[in-house]
Amino acid sequence: MRLLATAVLVLLLAQGAWAGAWTLDRGQEQVISGATYSEASRGFDDASKPTQQVKFDKLLAQNSIEYGLTDAVTLFTSTEYVSAQSSGDRQATIRARSAAVEAGARILLLTRIGMFSIQGSGKTAGAFDMSVSANKASGSQVELRLLYGTNYKLFGLDGFVDLQAAERWIRHPRPNEVAIDTTVGLWLTPGTLAMFKSYNIVSGGGGVAPYGFYRMHKLEFSVVQKLTGRWSIQIGAFTSPLGQNIVKEQGFVSALWYRF
Repeated sequence: MRLLATAVLVLLLAQGAWAGAWTLDRGQEQVISGATYSEASRGFDDASKPTQQVKFDKLLAQNSIEYGLTDAVTLFTSTEYVSAQSSGDRQATIRARSAAVEAGARILLLTRIGMFSIQGSGKTAGAFDMSVSANKASGSQVELRLLYGTNYKLFGLDGFVDLQAAERWIRHPRPNEVAIDTTVGLWLTPGTLAMFKSYNIVSGGGGVAPYGFYRMHKLEFSVVQKLTGRWSIQIGAFTSPLGQNIVKEQGFVSALWYRF
């Protein structure tokens, strides 16, 4: 089953970065620690139809630290651990566990019409990280990301829009990836933020079998609630309405935010 093989290759993809186009103030730090659980009973086939029967579940833990080197430059590092398993009709269960580290910087370029930033990062992972590794060897990824954010008003409430586009160069034989992410946020109260997110990943050419073409599209809704002046908590859910050669994933996300 081609779907099962491809699904396991990408099932360890991270849920997506929390950072937006805005940078932190000089000397400011932010820590976000989160956990995501997802599962699937169907998978999208090569024709983008959810016809394949699978049994899939994943637990992802992430910890991200950001530091404002200057008002225009924010440094960040992120660690993640994933445990996942997948099986299909007449297919043995495939289990994968991995750990990865990513580090980089976000630079604010323009502020006249919204916030326009550029971000670069590098990621390295052990042999069984299926988002960047291959052939039971460690893997790596370099990413260049463009970010644009702006504020808006809706019925007197403050909100923001964050648009991101990235190119990921992943070590051969895996194909490169293009990622396009959108976040729309609205402050329902001074302490309650509602967020809608769209995550999209499309693989490029050049991959060597079994690393074939795939598409992932996720929609997420979450609420971030301030607990104190420094602590906030995020609770949300997501689903995958569209895709190709990947599982039809749905699940829950939670995170603790701390800024100091």
